[in-house]
Amino acid sequence: MYKSLLVILTLVVLIACTDSNKSNQSRQISKEKTHLTIYKRESCGCCNDWITHLNNNDFHTQAVNDENLTKFKLNKDIASRYHSCHTAVSTDGYVFEGHIPAKYIQQFLANKPKNTIGLAVPAMPVGSPGMEMDDKFSPYNVLLLRKDGTYSTFASVSNQKKQY
Repeated sequence: MYKSLLVILTLVVLIACTDSNKSNQSRQISKEKTHLTIYKRESCGCCNDWITHLNNNDFHTQAVNDENLTKFKLNKDIASRYHSCHTAVSTDGYVFEGHIPAKYIQQFLANKPKNTIGLAVPAMPVGSPGMEMDDKFSPYNVLLLRKDGTYSTFASVSNQKKQY
C-alpha cells in the first residue's frame, strides 16, 4: 500500500511539473517579439529612427540596405502613390510602408483584414515616428492597402500623442 501511494504521489508531482512547464512555455511564446525585415537606403537616418521606435515597442527588426527600393516596392504591389522611404515586411508577407506607428502595425497583425497587403503612411509626415522635429506635427492617415490596389483609412492620427 505504501508503494502504491508513493507511485501515485510521484505521478501527481510529475503531471504538475509538466503542466507548469507548458504554462511557462506558452508565456514565453506569447512574449516573443514580432519580426519585421526593413528595406531602406543605407544613408537614411529617419529610417533608423523608425527602426528604433519599432524595437522599443516589442518588434524584432532586421534592416536590409537596398538602393533599388522602387523596384522592390512595386514587386510587393505597393503602388507608387503610397511610397515612403522604407518598407517593412512581416514573416507572413504583409507590408508596412513608411513611418507607421508600431501600435497600428500590432493592431493590424492581431486581426489581419482579408484581401489586404498591409498598411502605409505615404511620404514622410512631420512628427510621425522617426520624423520627430521638436513639437512640430502634421496630422496624417494610416492607410489600409487592399490587394485590388484600393485603400481605406485604417487610422487617423490627429496629434502626436495619439500615435503612441
